[in-house]
Amino acid sequence: MAAIPSARRWTTLDGDTVTAPTDRAALGRAVVRALAYGDVFDYPLTAAEVHRYLVGVAASPAAVQALLSDPAARPAPITFHDGYYLLRGREATVATRRQRAARAARLWPRAVRYGRAIARLPFVRMVAVTGELAIDSVDQGGDLDYLIVTAPGRLWLCRALVIGIVRLARACGDVVCPNYLLSERALALTDRNLYTAHELTQMVPLSGLAVYERMRRLNGWTARFLPNAAGPPSLMTPDLADDGGLRALTELPLRTPVGERLERWERERKIRRLSQASGPGAEAEFTADWCKGHIDGHGRRTLAAYAARLRALGVFDPDGGWMS
Repeated sequence: MAAIPSARRWTTLDGDTVTAPTDRAALGRAVVRALAYGDVFDYPLTAAEVHRYLVGVAASPAAVQALLSDPAARPAPITFHDGYYLLRGREATVATRRQRAARAARLWPRAVRYGRAIARLPFVRMVAVTGELAIDSVDQGGDLDYLIVTAPGRLWLCRALVIGIVRLARACGDVVCPNYLLSERALALTDRNLYTAHELTQMVPLSGLAVYERMRRLNGWTARFLPNAAGPPSLMTPDLADDGGLRALTELPLRTPVGERLERWERERKIRRLSQASGPGAEAEFTADWCKGHIDGHGRRTLAAYAARLRALGVFDPDGGWMS
């Protein structure tokens, strides 16, 4: 069996310390945590995915592969089934993942088409696919979820333009959900937990790769949770060429005092309406610089389910999914 690398430490951009495992047991616990998180979504992992989403410690792909490929070294809760690593007793999730991957394959061309249309709108600076489609695991009736970065000061007018594409998609039988919009001055996220780290490291940028890379740098804290998940998981299309002159021309009419008044009017009325629609337990937030339409408390439920799995397995997570 290949040797596990000796301990090493480094500091992220946010000043958090990341430690590589010093022994097989530490690496094994990190692998179990990765598989437990995936299990919340009925999502077994390949060896490469186990490495990318290893929770809490850094290790080389060779070290992870060496542990996974040795049945005597693998922690007891882990098994291998039909190409995937997963928690013992959860073999049925392999078929579930494959069924969902087939749906995702059918949705990706439409997701790219709508994403590129959104990317061409005034004030859009980045578009990324998030949610189920980003990991190729789309349940029946799944939506096309996007994170969109906008120019500062025009987020709500930009959102109004995006809603036009949402309505066009609906007429074509597709559900487009631009459920997270941020301005370029709000790229550093304040929700610092395992769920948000996964969302950031799993999202697939369709346009605005330079903005994506800046967002990842500003959220270097994700390395505390997922130290191996650098860069995008995949690139579905080449980045769109940015015609700065044409974009500036289309944005010019709304960079006027009239545009400022329209932005303020749209922001105030939509924040009022969206805030009223957010029920108890919602994770939605609405300001001048972000529109986070997560009204169902999905992140909180995910972390609770993850913690429950760890307790059942007798595995300790020092952060419990949250930044200390």
